[in-house]
Amino acid sequence: MESRKTLTATVLFLVVQLGFSQDISTFFTKADAFFNSYVSDGRVNYKEIKSNPAGLNELMDMAQNINVSTSDANTYQAFWINTYNLSVIQGIVNNYPIKSPLDKGGFFDKITYNVGGKNITLNDIENKLLRGNFPKEARFHFVLVCAGLGCPPIIPNAYLPGTLDTQLQKQTEIALNNPNFVRIKGKKVLLSQIFEWYTGDFTQGGKSLIDFVNLHRKEKFDPKSKVGYYPYDWNLNETN
Repeated sequence: MESRKTLTATVLFLVVQLGFSQDISTFFTKADAFFNSYVSDGRVNYKEIKSNPAGLNELMDMAQNINVSTSDANTYQAFWINTYNLSVIQGIVNNYPIKSPLDKGGFFDKITYNVGGKNITLNDIENKLLRGNFPKEARFHFVLVCAGLGCPPIIPNAYLPGTLDTQLQKQTEIALNNPNFVRIKGKKVLLSQIFEWYTGDFTQGGKSLIDFVNLHRKEKFDPKSKVGYYPYDWNLNETN
C-alpha cells in the first residue's frame, strides 16, 4: 500500500513537472513569435498591437500561472525579462495613444500586472525579482526595455533559457559600442542615466563605471576618463 502511494505521488509529480515544462516552453515559443511580429529596429508597433491584442493578451494570461524557481536561474531570468517587456507593452497599449510611459502616472511603480501568481509592478519585477535575486548581474539593464527611446533597444525575439547568457552579452556589447548610447564630449565620456541611477550595479568589486564599460567595448577608454550623463529620452519607442 505504501509503495502504491509513493508511486502515485511520483506520477503526480512527473505530470505536474511535464505540464509546467510544456507551459513555459509554449510561453517562450509564443513570446518569440510575438516579438518577431511587432518589433523591428528596436521599436514596437503599438498601434498594430492595439488593433489586434489577442497575441499579447494570450501571453499575459499564460504568464499569470507560470511560477519559476530561482534555482533554475536561466529559466527564471528569461521568463521575468520577457514578462517585464511584455508588461511594458501591455501598459502602453492599455493607454495608447500615448507619447511617453511617463505620461501615465504610476506606470512603473503603481500599476500592477497579474504575472507569476503575483500582482506586481514593473519596478517589482526589475528590482525585487531580477536585481534583488541576482545582484551581480548588471547586464539586466541592457535587456529590460522601459518603452522610452533612452532604453537600450528591444529585440525582435524572446530571451530563452538556453541562449540567455549569449543574449545578455550581445545586447550589452551592442549598447556600449553604440556612439549614441555612450557619447564622447571632449575628454569626457557621457553615459546613459541608467549608469547614474544604478551606479552600484556597475561598480561591484571595486570597478569604476569606465572599467565596466571597457569590459564590453572594442575601443577602450582611458580608465581615468571623467564621466558625465546625458538626459534620458522618454519619448515612446514606437515604430515610425
